[in-house]
Amino acid sequence: MTEASTPFVRQAGQGTPVLCLHSNASSSSQWRGLMDLLAPRFHVLAPDLLGAGRSAAWPVVAGARLQHELDALAPLLQGLGPRLHLVGHSYGGAVATRIALAWPERVASLVLFEPTLFPLLGQPHPGQPGAIGIAAVAATAMAQVDQGDLTTAAAGFIDYWMGAGAWAAMPEARRGAVAESMRPIRQWTDAIFAEPWQLADLAGLALPVLLLGGEVSPTSAHDLLPLLAGALPQARLQVLPGLGHMAPVTNPQAVNPLIADFFHDQA
Repeated sequence: MTEASTPFVRQAGQGTPVLCLHSNASSSSQWRGLMDLLAPRFHVLAPDLLGAGRSAAWPVVAGARLQHELDALAPLLQGLGPRLHLVGHSYGGAVATRIALAWPERVASLVLFEPTLFPLLGQPHPGQPGAIGIAAVAATAMAQVDQGDLTTAAAGFIDYWMGAGAWAAMPEARRGAVAESMRPIRQWTDAIFAEPWQLADLAGLALPVLLLGGEVSPTSAHDLLPLLAGALPQARLQVLPGLGHMAPVTNPQAVNPLIADFFHDQA
């Protein structure tokens, strides 16, 4: 592992580590408010994942896997001691789940806000609308990025996850950065859909889990939550009225206190 591939990490506080993993088209900065809440009692770390923020680009163009994220995070994880807590939002929730499955003896508890474990949607009922919908959105955005049209790709992606008109309502100053953040969409998609998720594997995670979701999130996110709640033996599910998939970014004042209360109960 070279120094150049080491992720950029925000850190605050002291105590048991809490590792916070961000969504696609975002960065570690989305967790600044949560870090402020947790820092008095925990050592909070928020890395930029591959291709995001100030971290290195993906090491592959095709054939990306979540294991690439774990490899990049390995030096950080190795330095955090025997026990840690995990927080993951969307794609970051998939990475957090993968870490928990890889090192279950080290993960004390887990918070997941609508993790993108989309292959699970096809296991109980192949052809679910949620699985078909997100696959189509990803394929369209990948084609647009391949054509160099990052803005159109970002507009469709943001409107899918945040609701129709979200891109148009976004301040002009933000759009350029969000459009640029779409470059790794092929890697995100490959990593998420190639992961061999199994409900039976999740059933082996005997640790406290807080599952969070938004009432107005897309079908793909909604359909996953009951599957995860049924598989994870110590999961508690809470759906936030009136909020959507990007609530940790758009409404942190509603999400962060729930996470903080959960971790304080685990301390």
